[in-house]
Amino acid sequence: MASLDSNLSNCKIYIYPGDHNPPHFHLRGPDSNALVDIGTLEVIKGKASKRDLEEATAWAADPANAAILVAEWRRLNERE
Repeated sequence: MASLDSNLSNCKIYIYPGDHNPPHFHLRGPDSNALVDIGTLEVIKGKASKRDLEEATAWAADPANAAILVAEWRRLNERE
């Protein structure tokens, strides 16, 4: 499991090794437990508070952070 240094105020973003497609991150917090598609930034499973989801997707939408998410997903989940 990789916890990304996303500096979110109330939740954390994780990417797990050996996880299933589509590429996604896990959003965890006191009021959130959701899987968010890296490409579309839409919740594909679970629920997240509006605050957590808005903060996480704003962070993930930044091109530099999106590149980190994609690189980490590939590092942990793509096999040759």
